[in-house]
Formats: sequence, C-alpha cells, structure tokens
Amino acid sequence: MPGQGKPPVPQAAPVAAEGGTALIRLEPLDDDTALDREWLCTNGLGAYAMGSLAGANTRRYHGLLVAALAPPLGRTVLCAKLDETFDRGDGPVALGANEFRDGSRNPWGVSHLQSFRLEGARPTWRYAVPGGALEKSIWMAHARSTTCVRYLTTGTGGRLRLAVFATYRDYHHETRGAPEWRFDVRPIPTGATITAFPGAHPWRIIGPPGAIFVTAGDWWWRFLHRRERERGLDCEEDLFLAGYLHFPLSAGRPAVVLISSEPPGQELGDIAPARAWQQQQQRERHLLRLAHADAHTDPVRAQLVLAADQFLVRRGNAPVGEAGTILAGYPWFSDWGRDTMIALPGLTLATGRHAEARRILATYARYLDQGMLPNRFPDHNESPEYNTADATLWYFQALAAYSAATGDDTLIAELFTALDEVIAWHLCGTRYGIGVDADDGLLRAGEEGTQLTWMDAKVGDWVVTPRQGKPVEINALWINALGHMDAWAQRLGRPARPRGTYTQTYADLAARARRSFAARFWYAGGGYLYDVIDGPDGAPDPSLRPNQLLAISLPHSALDRTRARSVLELIQRHLLVPTGLRTLAPSAAGYQGEYGGDPWRRDGAYHQGTVWPWLLGAYVDARRRVGLRAGEVQTLCRPLILHLGEAGVGSISEVFCGDPPHRPGGCPAQAWSVAELLRVLSENPPLHLSPICYNKGTVTADA
Repeated sequence: MPGQGKPPVPQAAPVAAEGGTALIRLEPLDDDTALDREWLCTNGLGAYAMGSLAGANTRRYHGLLVAALAPPLGRTVLCAKLDETFDRGDGPVALGANEFRDGSRNPWGVSHLQSFRLEGARPTWRYAVPGGALEKSIWMAHARSTTCVRYLTTGTGGRLRLAVFATYRDYHHETRGAPEWRFDVRPIPTGATITAFPGAHPWRIIGPPGAIFVTAGDWWWRFLHRRERERGLDCEEDLFLAGYLHFPLSAGRPAVVLISSEPPGQELGDIAPARAWQQQQQRERHLLRLAHADAHTDPVRAQLVLAADQFLVRRGNAPVGEAGTILAGYPWFSDWGRDTMIALPGLTLATGRHAEARRILATYARYLDQGMLPNRFPDHNESPEYNTADATLWYFQALAAYSAATGDDTLIAELFTALDEVIAWHLCGTRYGIGVDADDGLLRAGEEGTQLTWMDAKVGDWVVTPRQGKPVEINALWINALGHMDAWAQRLGRPARPRGTYTQTYADLAARARRSFAARFWYAGGGYLYDVIDGPDGAPDPSLRPNQLLAISLPHSALDRTRARSVLELIQRHLLVPTGLRTLAPSAAGYQGEYGGDPWRRDGAYHQGTVWPWLLGAYVDARRRVGLRAGEVQTLCRPLILHLGEAGVGSISEVFCGDPPHRPGGCPAQAWSVAELLRVLSENPPLHLSPICYNKGTVTADA
C-alpha cells in the first residue's frame, strides 16, 4: 500500500562514529526534511551517486551510479536506486521509498528512519528494525566507477532484499519505458550484469558472499521527481526493475554491495570489497592531514575539506586519482573556466593539494586561444566555449594565489610568455568585442546577444544581464592582472612590456587604467561604483550590485580606502544577508526576491537579487582591507556553516533567495560556495561548533 506519511519517531540515541566525528546529524526526520535534503558521493572522475535522505529520487539527476562515460563528463544514469526490505523471519520491513505521479508513496521506509549523519564524507542512515537497528552507508571508490553500499545490523540479524532499479540515459533527461524494451539481465556469482540495449555500457551489481540474484524484468511506471516539478521541467520517469539481490545479515557483521561500470574484476582495483570501508576512511584521513584539519578540534573546516574533494576531478593526462579540473557544481554543472579559477584557492591551496592546483593551472593553459580561457567544457566533448570576459583574468589571480601559497614561481616562469600573449590579445582585441579602449586604457567587452560576465543568465534569446560596455569587476580584474604581470616581470627578470615591443610597460598600463577607473566609475551621487560604463546607450549603469567588491578585494586594488569604506557601508546595508550577498539592491527596478519556478522565472532572478554565497569571500577580503573587528569573520560565516545541515547535507548551495528567509536554490553543492567559505575560514582561527543537529528542521549548534 502507498505510504501515508510517518508516525512520530522517538529521539534516536547517539551513535558512536566509526573512525571519525559526525559533525552533521539529523534526528528524527519528518517526511519534508527527508525529502528536501540530499546526499552526495563522488569518485574524482566526474561520476557521482546522489539522492534524497528519504530514499526517493526527487531529481532526474539522482541515482546510485551516475557514471561519467567520457570522464569527467558524459554522465549517464545507470543504477537509479535500490529499495531495501529487511526480514528477520517475523515479517518484512520495507526501508526503501518512492513517490509516484498520482501522489502515492510505495514503499515509504521513512517511517522507520531514526537518523541520518555524515561519517566523514559517507552518508549514513539508521533505521529501526525488529529487534534492533540497521545502518546503511554509501560512498564511491576513488578513481573507480563503483558505488559501495554497506549494511550493518545491531541487536538483530536477518535477510536483506534489494530491489534493483535500472535505467540508461543522459542525466539531464528522463526515461520513458516501453513493454518491448527489455534489459539484458544476466546473473553472475553473487550478483548480475545489466545491459540496457546492444551497444550500451554494461554495469554490475555484486553482493557479499552468499548473495543470490533473482531476475524480475518489470517496468515500474511514473515515478515523480518533485524537484523537477518545482523547476517547471519534465518530472516523471519509468524505471526497469532488473531483479532482486538477496543476502543474509548477521548482527555486527557488515555486508558490502558494489554497483560498478568498471570491467569485471576491476570494481575496486586491488582492494577487496571487505576492505573498501577502511580504504575510504584512510583516504578521508589523508585529505584531512594534507589540509591540517583535525576533525575533533576544527570540525567545520574538516567537513569543508571533504566537501571540497567532491569537485576535484581528473581531466586529460592528469595521473589516475589526481585532479586536473574542477566541476562547478552538482548535480548538473560541468567544468567552467571562471568557476575553476575562483574556486581553485579554496579547494586546493587551503586543503594542501598544491600539486593538483599546479596541474589544474597547467591543464587550462593548454586551452588558451586568442588570449582567452574557455568559459565551459560542454557535456559531450564538443569544442570548448570561449564566451567569457573574466575567466582569463581570474586565471592571473589563481596563479598569484598558487605562488603565494607555495613559494613556487616556476609555473609562472613556464607560463610567462603565454600570459604576456593574453595581455597583448586584450590590448589589440579578441573575441566578443573584448579589448582595451585606447582612449582610457579600460577594458570593454560584449556584443549583442552575448553574456560574458559571471552574471550570465540567458533564456532563449533573452540575455537577462547583458552588461555590455565596461563592467566594473572586469576592469578591476584587468588592473589586477596588469599589476601581477608587472610584479612577475620584475621578479623573474622578464621584459616589462607586452611582447617586449609595446611602448607602455605593464606598470604604465595599470597606472593609466587605475586613473581612468577612479575618474569614470565613481558614482558621486550614490557613494559607490557604477556597475557598467560606456554601455550601448552611453549612460553609466548605477545599479547597486556586488561586482564592485573586486575593486577593493583584489591584491592590486583599483579603489582608495576612503571610497572603499563608502562602498562597503552601502553593500553591508543593502546587499549583505546571512548567507551571502544579493546581486541587486532590493530598491532597484528589476529586483527579484524569490528564486524558483520555471527556467524563465529562475534565470530572470538569477542575478537580479538572488544571493550568492561565493561573494562572501570577496566581501571578507574587502573588509579586511579597511579593518575587520575581532571575531567578525566567524560571525559572518556562521549562517553558512549551519547551512551544512540543509539542502545538500555537508556542502554549500549555489544560491539563496534574496528575500527572507533566504531559501536555498540552484545546485545543492557548488564549488565556489564551498571554496570561498573554506578559504576564509582557513585564514582565521577555528570556529568551534558542536555537532549540527536537526530536530524537526530546527538548527542547534553551540559555539
């Protein structure tokens, strides 16, 4: 029968963590909490496993094995889910959960769910079963396209039956079943091999010793993806029930199930399934040692270090198991140049992963073309897209951060000629109207119908925030890049002029641009900076936006301290909220305080008031320049730290609504959101919190 909600569940007793501290624990969980919050596991190759805490797939992007068939992209949902049923001999207890289009829920194991916690990076559920409890933990083997599911009972034993639901589709789409579409399901010792159709990539489910697989071959129709319905998208899916995996569970003895698209015998490399749990624990401890993050004395930063690892993935010729790029967000973003450069200091330098930072920077340098880095690597290995005015300029700042963190100038020396060419291309002009205006030395950018800054929302032919002309943060980044080139040229004994032939030096170019910036961007009537000057209509744009923060926060600042204080006072008053900064002041025409609904409504609000947490990093840097009060960083960061127990549990969301209560939206795990919070916290004393515990959705945490 369909589930009808859940009865009250008593407060779960604390569960001792195996090999680590569980900073985040949710107990008890009502239906709404379990459906609204999500978990995520990744493998460093672009593949992932993800779902709601309830067990029901609430997004098209959810699945137990979403394989990257063309790493780090080509993400394909293979195993949609497992539904567990436990039986000790006195009647089955269904622990899985599903929602259907007609509103029914069947089964609805949330009624047995006592608690959820993160054991390091491993999501862990605790269910009440007759005679005791059953715990389930999920993780992905690093550098393997393999999801591991571990089951452990306490106080009781019995048998577990797993209903194995299969599909085969691009993760942006939904599956429509058909009676004539029969997956090829072939039992193997302790499991089965499943192939959706001839030529499809096969995958396997492998149980513990003594497991038996029984084929089924039925279609289940019209599962509901409630998050897609909220987003105004196709929200129904059919799944193929490949069969049932049965195996015994003995009290206190864990059983591990593998779901893998690796070749037979290579699911875990040379690691035995029984050792997979310990191997994952060891990797998490290694990451924390690299970052000098102690899970007991600095649990917040430890949690963020593990979250940071999820975005670092292999690309190109990076060694197996090491990163070559950064995925911008889960579940739907690929690797974006801008996001990578902004996130790199927090994800790699603040975590002690210096070699991977260097490799990412070197990897992106190979894609420089006409003085530009790619904006985005498309999902299906098409040619990179270069529609960005700022990704290349952020590259200079990422290089500077790498050099400052490591004391290593060899990479800058190796890339100096390429960097010099970037400056030269910007001086003479490159794609999309990007080039220096000879009249004032400032950088212009933009053509009709293009979106080149980070405020890049576009629906059909509608560019929501075109910002053609001379955007304020693009010119702050340009001045910063010139300042870095001048410093590097002096330090490395390289020519001080672009291409060694330009009349003006880097210092000359920076000084001229800074003078023009001060004269032309200052809005005296408002006490802040114009957002764009020299736009198509010739009038400066006085919209109060956070982009001007970069004129204060970057190392080679474009704004004096007196004006910086004026800007920060207005930003604090109109844009700063607990979870980040609004993208537009509420008093402005066009402000949108709610982010949600169909693509038109969402993208229309994306940069028109929606809050972005990554901007908190620039805000803290800017405040530090004019003077921070003791403890102010911890106060500013605390709401985002508490957010670790909401939305994507253990991570930080992409955006929040501009209006209170600032509901989270977008990707539940976003690279630069995690990175900037981690970077800021790594530069300040540890913030001590007790475990973040939720009781009926309310956050409690003691400093």
